[in-house]
Amino acid sequence: MTFWRIGKQRDAESIDRPPPSLGADRRVYAIGDVHGRLDLLEELLRLIALDDRARGPMAPHLILLGDLIDRGPASREIVERVMRLTADGDAVRCVKGNHEELFILAARGDVRILPTFRRAGGAQTLASYGLAPLLFDTMTDGDLASWMLNHVPRDHVDFLDALPDSVAIGDYLFVHAGIRPGVPIAQQQGADLRWVRRLFLDHEGMHPMMIVHGHSISPEVDDRPNRIGIDTGAYFSGRLTAIGLQGPDRWFLQTGA
Repeated sequence: MTFWRIGKQRDAESIDRPPPSLGADRRVYAIGDVHGRLDLLEELLRLIALDDRARGPMAPHLILLGDLIDRGPASREIVERVMRLTADGDAVRCVKGNHEELFILAARGDVRILPTFRRAGGAQTLASYGLAPLLFDTMTDGDLASWMLNHVPRDHVDFLDALPDSVAIGDYLFVHAGIRPGVPIAQQQGADLRWVRRLFLDHEGMHPMMIVHGHSISPEVDDRPNRIGIDTGAYFSGRLTAIGLQGPDRWFLQTGA
């Protein structure tokens, strides 16, 4: 288990702004991009449970930042696990990532998206649904779309499609990729929340809320005055990261330390 302390560095724009807070009566854990690594998700959930117990009684909330699927070996199992986790109310929530968007379109027969889905790790995802990788490589896009229509459970597709693009709690906004700088939170477009990269990452000014995001891999937690990136490349690094939040405090947990 690895912990990082939050530094005191802030840019000039944020000097007079109080540190972001969830409110004293909430504890939240947010998990970065899982990408088919059920083993790491289960390990991190155990670390979160231990950390939560050590911090004293308070009902925790769990948020997954999307990209549950692709690249790792257990996408189907992770979708089923998250479906079970979210079935008991709003204590567990998940936002939609760009990989979920691709999967949903492909699973609903959109042949145009298949080349992108293939490049994004679709072979590993469909292997978890029973399609041999050799067949994946030799099937046409039309045949692959037809296979998905007939073999990917519709409740999985509907569940992923119903995921929100963001979750706001206190002063924090949890999204998959980031936000478009300068646009009010209420006017942000889902495509930006799932796909934005350099426009968001390179922006040094403050946002209306503290943004917690995944999508863009960094070797360690990317902790900035205006955003916190927690995608540490779990599918290849073995390090799946969670941020813990309570009041103005925040800390980090990580597998594979």
